[in-house]
Amino acid sequence: MENRLRKKILLEDGSEYAGYSFGSKENKMVELVFNTSMVGYQEIISDPSYTYQSVVMTYPLIGNYGMCDEDYETLVPTISGMVVKEYCDEPSNFRYKNTLAEIMEKYGVVGLEGVDTRKLARHIRNFGSCKAYIVDESVDSSKALEELKAWVPATDAVSKVSTKTVRVVEANPTDSEKYPLNRVVAIDCGMKENIVRELSKHGCQVTVVPYNTSAEDILKYGPDGVFISNGPGDPESCVETIEAIKNLIGKVPIFGICLGHQIISLAYGAKTYKLKFGHRGGNHPVKNLKTGKIEITSQNHSFAVKEETLAGTGLEMTHINLLDNTIEGVECVKDKVFSVQYHPESAPGPEDSSYLFDVFIKNMKENKEGK
Repeated sequence: MENRLRKKILLEDGSEYAGYSFGSKENKMVELVFNTSMVGYQEIISDPSYTYQSVVMTYPLIGNYGMCDEDYETLVPTISGMVVKEYCDEPSNFRYKNTLAEIMEKYGVVGLEGVDTRKLARHIRNFGSCKAYIVDESVDSSKALEELKAWVPATDAVSKVSTKTVRVVEANPTDSEKYPLNRVVAIDCGMKENIVRELSKHGCQVTVVPYNTSAEDILKYGPDGVFISNGPGDPESCVETIEAIKNLIGKVPIFGICLGHQIISLAYGAKTYKLKFGHRGGNHPVKNLKTGKIEITSQNHSFAVKEETLAGTGLEMTHINLLDNTIEGVECVKDKVFSVQYHPESAPGPEDSSYLFDVFIKNMKENKEGK
């Protein structure tokens, strides 16, 4: 490693973590977060929800199965960086087409290996997600720290990653009798492709529209249901999406995931707040308050809904996180609107919660039947 470019991560409190560069060689300021997943680095690095963030992977070996054409969540990654303990540049996987470093270099994603990632993750857990500067080791730390403290992160994450054009994905049901055709408009706030795949498999023709599409324009597509996707950033910044949902409530069944969950809650009048270090990983236990069952879930978010603000909104809490008691799901039965904070489509992660797509199908069926 001695001949490789040495870089360092400089945190706001002045602490430093040294390592070796892979992927893009540029210096970059980021929001630093951590993910505890043991697999799925390709889905993580191509998840639009990580826009402007650098992810510390707590699992020690990353890159060992390369990058596969079929497994991207978006074709153009918008994540800022990835920090790992050990990077493997010689994948062992017959499906791989590129190494992780090749893709990171192509799309300007900075990488740092050789870091004590578990120590760094404990720092984030103790002090919260923070601004960080990934720079060459030769850069003067005091000057870089001044630049970092003056840096204001961008707030245009959703507009950056949302689709700019409308596209239609045809239904491809696994069982056409069980899943008759439904027309779904999916509001893309930074949507993972596996959500579209799951909706298609459940018999939905999916019309993907930009985040700022109005309720009037959405209804022109004649949807049987509306879906709101995951995405990056502060949900309160999604003013156009929140307004559209306000005007769609009661007119069509609505299902939201992650950022979509927060947008639905805001549209009903609840409030959100930023978590200290967020939820990112594939093993978060969530209790379904309606069934009493525990689901192991895949999560990636920085914000949550304030429980005390649900009163009087018409929403009821349906799921709760057993690690910190944060809200993981809400529902308005009357309006056929529901949402969850986690990712039932997984990719990566457990598939305990895939039943939620069936709930959406059921709501659309009952709405068409006038129930």
